[in-house]
Amino acid sequence: MSRIKVDAIQGTSGSDTAITLSGANATVDGTLAVTGVHTVGTNAVATSEGGAVTTNVTQGLAKAWVLFNGTGTIASTDSFNISGLTDNGTGNYTVVIDNNMNVSNGFSCIGSDENRGVGETDPSGTGGVTCIRRNTSATAEDCSQISVTVHGDLA
Repeated sequence: MSRIKVDAIQGTSGSDTAITLSGANATVDGTLAVTGVHTVGTNAVATSEGGAVTTNVTQGLAKAWVLFNGTGTIASTDSFNISGLTDNGTGNYTVVIDNNMNVSNGFSCIGSDENRGVGETDPSGTGGVTCIRRNTSATAEDCSQISVTVHGDLA
C-alpha cells in the first residue's frame, strides 16, 4: 500500500492553504462542498450563530416526527421514523416509532394540532407515543391535523 505524507494541500488557484493536516485531524479553509452520502459521527458539533458555543448535532435532531389526519380513517401526511398509527378512540392515538428510543435515558415528545397543543403526550415505552387531543372543555376529540415530534436517544 502506498502512502503520501504531507502537512498541507494548497489549491492551484491561490496562495492559501486549502487543507491543513495534523496527525488524525484536518482543517479545511473556505467552503467544503460535499456530495453523496456521508456519515456524521456521534461527536459532530456545530458552532452557534454567534460563535460563542457549540452543540452536538446528532443529539439536537428530531429522532421521529409525523403529521397525520386524526379524523375518520387516520392517515399520515408525512413522517420520519414512524411505522404506523393507531386510532384508540375519540382523540386518542398511538404513534408507532420505527427505530426504538432508548428509554433508560428517557425521551421527550410534543404534539400539536391545527388550533393548539395536543392535551397529552406520553412516551409509551420504546416503540411508541400515545397522544390525546382534548378541547378547551378537556373532552377528547378527533382533529383533522395532528403533529408529533420525538427527541431523545435512539436505542
